Amino acid sequence: MHQRWLMITGILGALGVAVGAFGAHGLRAALPLQRMTIFETAVRYHIYHVMALFSIALCMALIPERAQELKTPALLMFSGILLFSGSLYVLAMSDLTFLRLLTPIGGLCWIAGWGMLAWIFRPRPVRAE
Repeated sequence: MHQRWLMITGILGALGVAVGAFGAHGLRAALPLQRMTIFETAVRYHIYHVMALFSIALCMALIPERAQELKTPALLMFSGILLFSGSLYVLAMSDLTFLRLLTPIGGLCWIAGWGMLAWIFRPRPVRAE
């Protein structure tokens, strides 16, 4: 399972860098400042959460007994990247303002994913056997 998430992380990381470079070199002169700011926010949060997803995938590999539990926060981080950053990318480059409704849903996915990570790794009492 962790290998699939590591592969997805690699793809999303490469896309994040490519989209960021496209914005820095191809869009900077074409987009108004307000839209460029939106685009840069999308790239920044995209990369932050790729790193979170990478960390989750590593935890799946290093702590296999938690791998099944970690699948849900991984899906939430992935969904957040698609919904939050994806909607902002499109919003920055088009007039499809209805996609703005997806942005907070992506943010909620990230909040839920981070919360689930805290829950999964909460301190637990040691049981004497």
